Amino acid sequence: MWITLRTLAIAALSAGLAYLLHVPAPFLTGPAFCVTLAALLGLRAVIPDRLRDAIFLVIGINMGTSVTPAAVATAAQWPGSLLMLCLSVTVILVGGAWLLRAVFGMDRMSSLLAATPGHLSFVISLSGDMKTDLPRVTMIQTMRVLLLTLLVPFVAPLLADHPLPAMRQTGTAMSLPALAVLAALSGLAGLAFTRLRVPAALLLGGMAVSSVAHGAGITEGAVPRWLSLPAFVIMGALIGTRFTGITFRMVAQSFGATSLLTGFAALTSLAASVIVARLIHLPVVTVLIAFAPGGLETMMAMSVLMDANPAYVAAHHVFRLIFLTFALPVVVSRFGARA
Repeated sequence: MWITLRTLAIAALSAGLAYLLHVPAPFLTGPAFCVTLAALLGLRAVIPDRLRDAIFLVIGINMGTSVTPAAVATAAQWPGSLLMLCLSVTVILVGGAWLLRAVFGMDRMSSLLAATPGHLSFVISLSGDMKTDLPRVTMIQTMRVLLLTLLVPFVAPLLADHPLPAMRQTGTAMSLPALAVLAALSGLAGLAFTRLRVPAALLLGGMAVSSVAHGAGITEGAVPRWLSLPAFVIMGALIGTRFTGITFRMVAQSFGATSLLTGFAALTSLAASVIVARLIHLPVVTVLIAFAPGGLETMMAMSVLMDANPAYVAAHHVFRLIFLTFALPVVVSRFGARA
């Protein structure tokens, strides 16, 4: 309990400081950076599973309040956007693996798994029967999520034609009884998605129920800020907890490879985002958050903080994982045959 309270205290203080310093997406980036730093300095950082699940539900419900008919007006044009997403993921996967081999001398299979833009648990399961440098692969993947979480909010304002808000401005907060009913139904939907092995099941369950309720006019209003802001702070802390037990030396050993890979992935995603944004007339910021190969839950939360279209972002990140689920085994088998 003490370790959890200490983690939450660090996250809350760093979020407040980041907000005062006008850091982009302060309630996410501040805790992610400071909890990571605390973990690297030797402090154990923990977010209990039940608390993690609760904040996923809250963030999912919060995303659903923004899914209006106007927000999904471009849905008919998404197939082309999804096709471009597949192309950018393939470029990141193949090009990133080549860079890791050419510059850092990684073996063929380890470089491929390290360059995979997401789906870490699936990557680890695939590597079980292969000769790979699994600790290095895991480190590169974990650091990539952190770097993209910190990088995207700073790049996004440079692409927008107006200042981005620190937190999405919303209307009247929904009533507590309505929120309680919505949370209960979202939890049931999340459990159903879990049984179906849907990624980020609780978050997507919350978003699905909230989207239907708000779209049909059954309920109105946003998640109260006294609940939504702490949820984003805890989400940031959750990213930092991944570095518990990791030392600065371990980070230094993988920093070069991670930086090169993250930079390549970010530039590839940015190039694809600019093309898609012009074709379907969406803000580049929205498309970039949808294309950036960061953690699914993190990027979906960021779509709310950065005033992006949550339905568009969610669809693309889920589709990225589905695409990798089918494409990666094929690519791994071909690489394995050449090894």
